[in-house]
Amino acid sequence: MKKRIALVGGGRMGGAMLRGWARMADAFDLVVFEPFPSAEVSEIIAAQAWVLNPESLEGAVFECVVLGIKPQLFAPVGDQTIKHLVSDQTLVLSIMAGMGTAKIAEVLGATHVVRAMPNTPGQIGKGVTAYWNSPTVPPDLEALAVSLLRPLGHVEKLQSEKQMDAVTAVSGSGPAYVFLLAEAMAAAGEAEGLERGLAERLAWQTVIGSAALMEETGQNPQDLRRAVTSPEGTTAAATDALTAGGGIITLVRRAVEAAIHRSRQLGK
Repeated sequence: MKKRIALVGGGRMGGAMLRGWARMADAFDLVVFEPFPSAEVSEIIAAQAWVLNPESLEGAVFECVVLGIKPQLFAPVGDQTIKHLVSDQTLVLSIMAGMGTAKIAEVLGATHVVRAMPNTPGQIGKGVTAYWNSPTVPPDLEALAVSLLRPLGHVEKLQSEKQMDAVTAVSGSGPAYVFLLAEAMAAAGEAEGLERGLAERLAWQTVIGSAALMEETGQNPQDLRRAVTSPEGTTAAATDALTAGGGIITLVRRAVEAAIHRSRQLGK
C-alpha cells in the first residue's frame, strides 16, 4: 500500500525534493501545499498525478508531513494549517533551517520529528542530506524519512541535533560557495582578456570536472590539490595568493560562522 505524504512548501528546496521524488513516484501518494507554485513544480505534480492544494482534507491521514517552508512562516502556518495534517502517528520531516525539533513538536503537537538539511544538487540526485531524529521516532518511521531523502543523493545521520547548524552552513549553503567560486574565476578570466562566454565555460567546466575527479578517484581534496601543484609553478603561485594571510581558508571559515549565526537566529 502506498504511503500518503504531504509536502508543505514547494519553493527552491521543496521543488528540488519534488524533482528527486519524481523518480520514485510509484512508492507513495503525494499532496502538495504551495500557494504560488512555479510552472515547473506544477508540471511535476501533474505528470505524477499528485494533488496540488486540495480544497478538502476531510478524513485525510498522512504517514509523513514534510515541512519545506521558510522558518519565518512556520509559526503562523503551522498553527493554522499544518497542525491539522498531523496525528500522533505521523512522521514530521522538516528541512527548515534553524528550527529545532522541540519547537516543531510543540507547535504541531507532533510526537515523531526528523530534522534534515538537504541541498539543491538533490534535484539531480547529486545532493547531500544530513538528518537527526528525535528519540521518539521508531525505526520504521526513520526508514521512511531516509527513503524520502535518499533520491536526493548521499544521506548522513548526525550524532546530535547541535550539529545541524554547522551542516546548514557547510552543505546546505555550500553550493552557493562553489557557484561563487566559479563566478569569480570566470570574472577573473574575462578581466585578463578572455571573451566572457569562453571564460565562463572554462571556469564552469573546471569546477564540474574537479568535483567529478574527487568523486571518481575517492581521493581527498588536499591530495588532489598537491598533485596538481608543481613546486614554484603557476598553480603554486595562485594558491599562495589565495591562502596568503589566511586568505580563502579564513574567508570560508567566516562564511560558515555567519551562516551558523543566521541559522540560530531563524530558530528563535
